[in-house]
Amino acid sequence: MRILFLGDVMGRAGRAAITGRLPQLRVDWKLDFVVVNGENATSGMGLSGAHAKALLDAGADCLTLGDHAFDQKDMLQYIEQEQRIIRPLNFSKAAPGKGARLFDVKGRKILVAQALGQVFMKRPFDDPFSALDGALKTLGGQAAVRLIDIHAEATSEKMAIGHYCDGRASLVVGTHTHVPTGDATILPGGTGYMTDAGMCGDYNSVIGMEKTEPLRRFITGMPKERFTPATGEATLSGVFIETDDQTGKARSVTPIRDGGRLQQSVP
Repeated sequence: MRILFLGDVMGRAGRAAITGRLPQLRVDWKLDFVVVNGENATSGMGLSGAHAKALLDAGADCLTLGDHAFDQKDMLQYIEQEQRIIRPLNFSKAAPGKGARLFDVKGRKILVAQALGQVFMKRPFDDPFSALDGALKTLGGQAAVRLIDIHAEATSEKMAIGHYCDGRASLVVGTHTHVPTGDATILPGGTGYMTDAGMCGDYNSVIGMEKTEPLRRFITGMPKERFTPATGEATLSGVFIETDDQTGKARSVTPIRDGGRLQQSVP
């Protein structure tokens, strides 16, 4: 299968890039399945129901969230109505929605699961290792392809998740830091891996935010205004993976950077 995973959609610029480019990319790259992390798509903080619908209508088959999963309050209800949206497995036992789901694609099943890291995060979350282990044991056996989004701050924790799931997942990809890493690889057990997919947003920014206020806070230590997402042309950042139809393991893994300011990289 030919699968595209796109990193954190950042504000209006990221949404515009998805809705404007993804429909044609699905055709040009012969994509079977597309996962998009949408947790910063609404004003840089969370995802609204209306913006989720726009991303799904543009060609995303599944949307993952993150630590800002429910910053937009209507997502508390919308995620129960729209089963193509995944929130982290270990967010909260009381959280609505699911942290792992099976999707039917051309007569085969794809598992998508997401977990939050614990290191350097602002609030404590449950253990991501045991959360993912449970999802792989209960649902993984039914799936031809297994995709994991590890939404975490620390590169070490993401790499540890990759090795922990090696041989059991088709792809482990990190999100959250908004900077694409250069370590796309296939691990020894056949799992595709990339520490961070990067963001779908304007890279003439500070991780997607207009530069003035972040710079002021770094220099003076004092806030003055709210952060606002940068609005220049976005780069679609992520990873493309082709899996073996017999084993579900990765045959190839390619970083994706399409449009915007970054050096381009396509399948």
